[in-house]
Amino acid sequence: MSPDSLPPARPRKLFGTDGIRGVANRPPMDAGTALRLGQAAGRFFNRGTHRHRVVIGKDTRLSGYMLEPALTAGFIGAGMDVVLVGPLPTPAIALLTRSLRADLGVMISASHNPHEDNGIKLFGPDGLKLSDEQEGEIEALMGGDLSAALVAPDKLGRASRLEDAPGRYIEAAKASFPRGLTLEGLRIIVDCAHGAAYKVAPTVLWELGAEVVSVGVQPDGFNINRGVGSTSPKQLAEIVRERRADIGIALDGDADRLVLVDERGAPVDGDQILALIAESWAREGRLKGGAVVATVMSNMGLERFLGRKGITLHRTPVGDRYVGERMRELGCNLGGEQSGHMIMNDFGTTGDGLVAALQVLAALVEERRPASQACNRFTPLPQRLVNIRFAGPSPLKDTGVQALIAEEEGRLGAQGRVLIRASGTEPLIRVMVEAEEEGLLNESLDRLCGPIRAKAGAA
Repeated sequence: MSPDSLPPARPRKLFGTDGIRGVANRPPMDAGTALRLGQAAGRFFNRGTHRHRVVIGKDTRLSGYMLEPALTAGFIGAGMDVVLVGPLPTPAIALLTRSLRADLGVMISASHNPHEDNGIKLFGPDGLKLSDEQEGEIEALMGGDLSAALVAPDKLGRASRLEDAPGRYIEAAKASFPRGLTLEGLRIIVDCAHGAAYKVAPTVLWELGAEVVSVGVQPDGFNINRGVGSTSPKQLAEIVRERRADIGIALDGDADRLVLVDERGAPVDGDQILALIAESWAREGRLKGGAVVATVMSNMGLERFLGRKGITLHRTPVGDRYVGERMRELGCNLGGEQSGHMIMNDFGTTGDGLVAALQVLAALVEERRPASQACNRFTPLPQRLVNIRFAGPSPLKDTGVQALIAEEEGRLGAQGRVLIRASGTEPLIRVMVEAEEEGLLNESLDRLCGPIRAKAGAA
């Protein structure tokens, strides 16, 4: 099956590549939609005679205080008990869903987006993100009569708070770090993006022995991802250089992805992280399936590097859910995205920025090399991504644009790649070109972006 041949089983309007996302207090990120989602998902997962349970976590956005009670009301009305855990990373919600044997897990977060946005991700009882088909069925329920989802008064659910939820995740994260190793002697700057990991990430690193300097750990409901975190590593790089730290770790708002900064302040993306972990695990005999799963966005340099090590790279459409699905199909235990989502299913079921950072730190300790060397596994091919915003129909539906893309793919041939796709979360066309030489790359981008902008009506 090719990476682009994974259409959803049902047409979906609410669910995108990573749950439901939008502007807070506007459909679909309003209280009314959240209430209906709770009722519909509650009905969908209310199976059998056992007492049904859902775990709800969130990041630090102000709008979480609106969406959390709305979802809670929907689930309680559908007969499900609700366990509230407060601000915790997305991987912690997946972990707790399995650990508590819940029927469903919910994370309220818009990941790396600004505070004005929010989102809702759903996890099944196995801790895995729901399939396209499951999301389609829940969306169909939301669009119909939900009166059948409402239980009798004596069957209503209850809500409670799990006070030790952060501690459970902290211990699970620490358990992923090899026994016998310590972070003593390392000075680490961790940027939590004023997001969901603002308490747990510094604690894990400190308890493993590191000297920790914390950044982005004062959330106020509005500052999540603002000038901090994995999408804004500039400040982190400056602090790493000023404090002469060994490495910087930048998480995003829900801590399911990361970007690293080496001791010189240079950023390290997900492709280099995948290369480091894959080579380290292969050397130790821990890499399952002799392969790594990545998306179509990963650099050709990564593919060539892994090939030289005898490791196969399998590609999927963009989205860590698709990476996880292919990993399970192939029996692999390592996969990820260039953007920094890393899935290591020996330790969890979804992307985990903190656990991925611990695997990198373990390699640094074992190799006794600075991050600038250990995290520079291969030379990437020149690659650029241009985002083109559009209103109305997608420019990719235009036959002229389609012909232009096919022509450019043929012109590049083996010297590069063209990947053009619509964003799953925003009205954007993402134009990515990769080529052996900068000149060829820029020429190809010019040939593609001008006509696409014209069709998009963008300046």
